[in-house]
Amino acid sequence: MLEIAGRLLATLTAGHRVAAATVLSMTGSAPTVVGTSMAVDDTGAALGSVAGGCVEGALYDLCAAVLDGAPPGVQEYGVTDEDAFAVGLTCGGVLRVHARELGPADVPVLAAAARGDEVVLVTALDGPLPDDVPVPMRSGIVRVQGPDGGIEVFVEVASAPPRMVVYGALEFSSALAVVARAAGFRVTVCDARAVLATPRRHPGADEVVVDWPVRHLAQQRLGPRDVVCVMAHDDRFDADLVLAALRSGAGFVGAMGSRRTQTRRVAELVARGITDDELARLHAPIGLDLGASTPGETAVSVLAEVLASRTGATGLPLTDLAGPIHRPAPTPHP
Repeated sequence: MLEIAGRLLATLTAGHRVAAATVLSMTGSAPTVVGTSMAVDDTGAALGSVAGGCVEGALYDLCAAVLDGAPPGVQEYGVTDEDAFAVGLTCGGVLRVHARELGPADVPVLAAAARGDEVVLVTALDGPLPDDVPVPMRSGIVRVQGPDGGIEVFVEVASAPPRMVVYGALEFSSALAVVARAAGFRVTVCDARAVLATPRRHPGADEVVVDWPVRHLAQQRLGPRDVVCVMAHDDRFDADLVLAALRSGAGFVGAMGSRRTQTRRVAELVARGITDDELARLHAPIGLDLGASTPGETAVSVLAEVLASRTGATGLPLTDLAGPIHRPAPTPHP
């Protein structure tokens, strides 16, 4: 539910009623993530999606029924249902969802999630909510002892979004900010040139900073989920910036440039004492081989490599691979 927190918050604060169906668990090849929600408001508008179009019609009806007075509850959909084809989950997966109406008590949590704060939302599934619920590393069902015995609660965990810090306020950077933000990153674009580093040039970025890149990077606290992309090559700071990025704690560091630029960059990094392990972590030239040339195409290429790197995916066409399409999500870093 928290992935659509901003839209849910806007709907509630506008005075509308809204019900949401949230995925509790899934088996098989259901193309969704635990905690993902679809919601319906009192105007009939739908928000969010849970299964790539497979079961949305049934969930729409479920949410509408809750708004019409049906009690909150758990519902299961899958190929074992008599009406599996009518429901639409013919992909071999089984979804278990919980539907309920949201209310004023949900507003603070939704507001925090919409700001990008770390949030935990606890929902009792079959009894009163106990006072003490352990928080798992990721969203899921937890069995706890309540006043009337053991009950199931669903704990939805939303971490602060991973960051992507982009150095160089180019058109490539502007396009990258758009696609990275759509993929869930909080994007910062930084450049020392005030005429280039403006919100108007980079509307897709969450933050646009005018600063010397090496100095800016030194002030950032980055972790394994975060990304640094050096999209502009400037001999005045390129090697120093790349080396600092590799030592910043960021999980992915990439730099744009030609093969010739990369050869020169490596020589400069070696002269500055880079280790073999550090050099092996550098993604340069950044991006997958998609034949990209325009800023938009290049942005897709760069983001594709970032996503493949963080999940351990091959980056190959799915038609050339066997096995499940949807992989378990990587365990979040604490």
